[in-house]
Amino acid sequence: MKELLRTNDMTAIAFAKALLQGEDIEVFEMDVNMSILDGSLGILPRRLMVLDKDHFLATSVLKANEIDLGF
Repeated sequence: MKELLRTNDMTAIAFAKALLQGEDIEVFEMDVNMSILDGSLGILPRRLMVLDKDHFLATSVLKANEIDLGF
């Protein structure tokens, strides 16, 4: 699996997941339960992971919808 997106913005995560699921790209969200450690402040970013074979297409989909990938 490769990291596709790392952000604190929950709306960006939800939007990206919806876009990728619409393209039948399997998405796994990591660090969801880390909010327990930061006291639910949302300071620790969440990561979206995709399969290696889907990474190029997933990157293209997010860029086409103007989601900042940070690179």
